[in-house]
Amino acid sequence: MPELLSADIGWWVLAWVLMISGLLGTLLPFLPSTPFIFGGMLLAAYLDQFVRVGYGWLTVLGLLLILSMALDYIAGALGAKKAGASPAAVWGAIIGGVLGIFAGLPGLLLGPFIGAAVGEFWAKQDVMQAGKVGIATFIGMLVGAVAKIAIGLSMFAVFAFAWWV
Repeated sequence: MPELLSADIGWWVLAWVLMISGLLGTLLPFLPSTPFIFGGMLLAAYLDQFVRVGYGWLTVLGLLLILSMALDYIAGALGAKKAGASPAAVWGAIIGGVLGIFAGLPGLLLGPFIGAAVGEFWAKQDVMQAGKVGIATFIGMLVGAVAKIAIGLSMFAVFAFAWWV
């Protein structure tokens, strides 16, 4: 019986470590954020045999996860589009964001900015417009990061509501 108890405690600790590190990941781009939050919540729900947090609540949490992951890829592109960017700049922001993942923290921060600026310069041959689009892309990424933090906190609120109500 003590072995079973210690195994349960280990799984609960893992669930909370995933949730807390996921929340930290909304602030630190090198950690997975909402996937870790969701994974920890799914594990906690499983450990509780889905009594408090059932499939309906997990579906809501899963939709929030999908929304936050989509924001990772489109926030910078939306910023570029808002600045009147060409389709090449929007695609550049998306490609720069995906490629930036492989370059670590600098790539995550600068990839969409550089991709949008290069795409805009390639399309219009205007350095000032390319810079404007690059900056708008970066601002879009910042707005996306704030939204991702809000989604992560919302996931905690939904989970807590489902757990205690």
